[in-house]
Amino acid sequence: MVTQAQRWVVLKFGGTSVSRRNRWDTIGRIAAGRMSDGDVRVLVVVSALSGVTNELLAIANGDDVPGRLAGLIERHRGFCVELGLDPDAMLGERLAALEALGTDARAAGRPLAWQADVLAQGELMSSTIGAAYLRSQGHDFGWCDARDWLDAIALPNQSEWASRLAVNCRRDADAGFGTRFAAQPARMLLSQGFIARHADGGTAVLGRGGSDTSAACFGALLGAERVEIWTDVPGMFSANPREVPDARLLARLDYAEAQEIATTGAKVLHPRSIAPCRDAGVPMAILDTERPELPGTRIDASAATVPGVKAISRRDGVVLVSMESIGMWQQVGFLADIFERFRRHGLSVDLIGSSETNVTISLDPSENLVTSNVLEALAADLAEVCRVKVIAPCTAITLVGRGMRSLLHKLSDVWATFGQERVHLISQSSNDLNLTFVVDEADAEGLLPQLHAELIRSGAMPVRAAGVFGPSWRDLAVGRPQRPASWWVGRRDQLLARAAVGTPRYVYDLATVRDHARMLTGTAAVDQCFFAIKANPHPAILRAIAAEGFGLECVSLGEIEHVFAHVPGLSPRNVLFTPSFAPRREYEAAFDHGVTVTIDNIEALRRWPEVFRGRTAWLRLDLGHGEGHHAKVKTGGVAAKFGLPLAKVDAFLDAARDIDLRISGLHAHLGSGIDDAGHWHGVYAHLAGLADMIGTVETIDIGGGLPVPYAPESPLFDVALWRAGLDEIKASYPRYRLVVEPGRYLVAEAGVLLLSVTQVVEKDGVRRVGADAGMNALMRPSVYDAYHGIHNLDRLDDTELTEFDVVGPICESGDVLGHGRPLPAATAEGDVLLVADTGAYGMVMANTYNLRALPAEDILDEGGIE
Repeated sequence: MVTQAQRWVVLKFGGTSVSRRNRWDTIGRIAAGRMSDGDVRVLVVVSALSGVTNELLAIANGDDVPGRLAGLIERHRGFCVELGLDPDAMLGERLAALEALGTDARAAGRPLAWQADVLAQGELMSSTIGAAYLRSQGHDFGWCDARDWLDAIALPNQSEWASRLAVNCRRDADAGFGTRFAAQPARMLLSQGFIARHADGGTAVLGRGGSDTSAACFGALLGAERVEIWTDVPGMFSANPREVPDARLLARLDYAEAQEIATTGAKVLHPRSIAPCRDAGVPMAILDTERPELPGTRIDASAATVPGVKAISRRDGVVLVSMESIGMWQQVGFLADIFERFRRHGLSVDLIGSSETNVTISLDPSENLVTSNVLEALAADLAEVCRVKVIAPCTAITLVGRGMRSLLHKLSDVWATFGQERVHLISQSSNDLNLTFVVDEADAEGLLPQLHAELIRSGAMPVRAAGVFGPSWRDLAVGRPQRPASWWVGRRDQLLARAAVGTPRYVYDLATVRDHARMLTGTAAVDQCFFAIKANPHPAILRAIAAEGFGLECVSLGEIEHVFAHVPGLSPRNVLFTPSFAPRREYEAAFDHGVTVTIDNIEALRRWPEVFRGRTAWLRLDLGHGEGHHAKVKTGGVAAKFGLPLAKVDAFLDAARDIDLRISGLHAHLGSGIDDAGHWHGVYAHLAGLADMIGTVETIDIGGGLPVPYAPESPLFDVALWRAGLDEIKASYPRYRLVVEPGRYLVAEAGVLLLSVTQVVEKDGVRRVGADAGMNALMRPSVYDAYHGIHNLDRLDDTELTEFDVVGPICESGDVLGHGRPLPAATAEGDVLLVADTGAYGMVMANTYNLRALPAEDILDEGGIE
């Protein structure tokens, strides 16, 4: 039993945290701060200086031993001087021991025991320097040798290499361990990570990243209050933040989820470090040495269980071994024979996939010595009983989170993305905590940001779960631009007055429409903007947008007639007709109106040659892939009905020449809600290359699809980056007019939907707020799983909130506007709900299902309500 006098906090600091003087000052402050908490004592565990272990590993491998030893000695002496310490007095004995290893009689043969002695020197030197410096700064620090307290243990079937250079440590303390450790005189102690005592009395090391595990073992042996892993990032993230800047900080995890995330690729915490703390019930924390004020990631047994994907990670360098034999079907002992051969070569199997005639396994290079020699010997051994194929290098991409099987319906976009890659193996863990896809390493580049965004959009990654997810890496590293208050906050009284007239009701703010239009017309590279009126064809909105210099893009004859009826003086040159499977008469009428017509298939030319003969038109192309926030808004690729495939371009041009049809423009629109600002740069470049080939093209239309930040966590679209990309590519192809045709970007945030609360109901623990309209007024949540902010306009200032599902009166299970929305607990019948950002694809998709009336519409301009 740990007494009050023996309470410990273990702090581990990695290589980057011990390589500069200011970092050691921080270590001293943090340690002293922890010790000020009553009778707590502090144990600091440190790694070698940054890069030193790599040098020692090269020495252990016999690579330029004298030169590397000299370099390390010089570096450590220099660091002592930087810290104001006498190198000879503080480090002379350590440096002599390091130098002696180079001339040791064992060096020629490089036995594992000698290699362990070499590798241990980094931590021994850094800890010796650190303890001396902290004492010089007035801190009560002692030094102890980790090998006196951490004992390596042998595991069954462990290879000779692993039993010396990647050991596990005993973590079940004897009755007197705590008393003996506490007998050391200093209140704060400094020791080494990575090293332990071998059973033969020599040195053993825990393998790369072993300092985390050393700290965890100390924490378990001491029954510590917590183990804190101090590093150069603020904690664990939902993806590698250097690859996915929008990755979210994981504020709280249980041991099992943290174990899976660490095991499947997160570098911030070594996988072996979690089990000692979990088994001993010691909480863990991952914290940032440079920013100690940040909360970091907390790992303990009391973390709330929230189903959903918590992280997506990747492991490169994975080796797949595929073994095939008809003889394995129903053969007793075949797999035992196979895995005995892996054991024989000291290899630990990670993932397994099997069929009647094939078994495929993966080898994780972080846990195995996977060299070409080892693989050749293994393949030769396995070839005695089956056909063997080694596939390398591969990447394992893993989704981690509780309840993975229950999330499969939300992973449709993820499955579709992997459907475009060559997937060698899919593995779903038996503990329902992970789902792994193994692909060629070359194909993995760029996948993680795309998959991470898809997980958030689908709701599979519950980033709004309070206490589980924190801010994004981008927010922490550079800060997210402050999102301005929505226009409707300052017009609350006017909106409540309109709601009193009757709901459901859409209200649009023309000032917001104009602001968004000017954001795009101010782009120098863009020669013409068209507004896709299908997003919102309200006459006042069309007139306001046309007054800003926009043309209008239509997809039906009805829309063409609508714009000419409601926008006085509109020139046909400012109208673009982009139909999809429209009837012949609509093409004829569009040409008669004199508008620009876009064609997207060859069949129309062949069946109706007289309609297109002698005309000039644009050609819409399918570039072979689609993008966007949902599968149903991706308008490129084989599954989409839009656009002429690239393989048919030559045939289309031949058919066009036969009827004297001149192609003056190329168009590609690949989807909606695309958050990659560089997307349109790529589309223009692709189309410009084709335009050069065709020879008659004057205009390139790169479509729309600019995103809207519907959800609180959605980043603002970087218009400046978008402009810069277009400026760059336009400079390369200046001869073409550049056209864009956004829709939702101009009007989505300008509109709100006002509803009235009809009922508040609780059913089996789920609280629901009913409104007087639902999917009949706003289809996007049910069709696209779209998120819209929902607010109680009557009670905006209430702080006591409760989660509600917001539903409508339509007799469909899909009639849900939002799940788990925080609304005032006092929400009651008659309150006015505001559904935000509904200016696009709201009223245009409204319907009279269940014979419910369509919403009303109002325009809000500077002069008031129209």
